[in-house]
Amino acid sequence: MDAILRDFPFAAAWILLFIVGLLRGQGTYWLGRGASGAAARVKGDGWWARLQAWLNGDSTRAGRAVVQRVGLIAVPLCYLTVGLQTAVLVAAGLVRIPWPRFTIAQLPGVAAWATIYSTIGFAGWLAAVAAFTGTGWGWALLGVLVAIAVVLVVRFISRRTLRQAETEQPPQ
Repeated sequence: MDAILRDFPFAAAWILLFIVGLLRGQGTYWLGRGASGAAARVKGDGWWARLQAWLNGDSTRAGRAVVQRVGLIAVPLCYLTVGLQTAVLVAAGLVRIPWPRFTIAQLPGVAAWATIYSTIGFAGWLAAVAAFTGTGWGWALLGVLVAIAVVLVVRFISRRTLRQAETEQPPQ
């Protein structure tokens, strides 16, 4: 993609990437939203039943609650990641964030994504990662930091879910 865009003027490359990012984000959002709606309506066996069980499961319910609370900030930030973007956009559809809110939240992320890829491109991201990590120890440290962050988020979510469950139960 970098080789193709190199011949474009900056404004044309940015506009093209903005449109691609916007359409990709909308497509991914609507894929998640459609899966959510279809899983609720369709009665079936096999993978439909597993999809329905997953969408109605405890972990997905907790994940949906987090995305509903933090979802709008996660949408533009996901455009600054590699690999997490699709998951966040699908989750936004699965939890049925209202389309106008999703679209408005998506715009700054798409603009940042288009700016990054129309200027420094993917090679810039790889160079930044290489500069940050340096050696294999850098990757190991990054992995440890990500693992710690995941553990902290899971603990926060489970504690909050437990507190909410305790406050919702009537006294006995």
